[in-house]
Amino acid sequence: MSRSGADLALLLLSGYRALVEDATTELAARGHEDFRPVHDFAMRAIAAGADSASELGRRLSVSKQAAAKTIATLQERGYVSRGEDPRDARRKRIEVTPLGWEAMHEGEAIFDALRGDWADRIGVEQLEALEARLSTLVGDAAVRPEAAGRAAQD
Repeated sequence: MSRSGADLALLLLSGYRALVEDATTELAARGHEDFRPVHDFAMRAIAAGADSASELGRRLSVSKQAAAKTIATLQERGYVSRGEDPRDARRKRIEVTPLGWEAMHEGEAIFDALRGDWADRIGVEQLEALEARLSTLVGDAAVRPEAAGRAAQD
């Protein structure tokens, strides 16, 4: 069966949404009902060094205001904290809290289980082949938090 380019885009988007919705539902069942994919992307960028709204905005390809709003939400929910910057007393550094790390680790475990479910459905070899082909098509840049953050904003 031949499909159009639009069909391919919709299949890829549907696969992404299915995984994310299942992961979000499971995270909620584990006590993180307020956690969304963009929160994970933001916290991964923060953990990798995005310690200001400006830098987070650059890494996620969103405005400084949108990044600041995400940071405020994460701080309000206890996933990140603001602390003194030892290099500049005028700045506040953003850091992932233990609760934030817990949510990220639980999310990783959930995604691993969902991947296992897909492997059970289509076979390990088929899933590995799919992943290899997608990696060939989109390259390594697709697995960086910055790229994932842009996808979540769309």
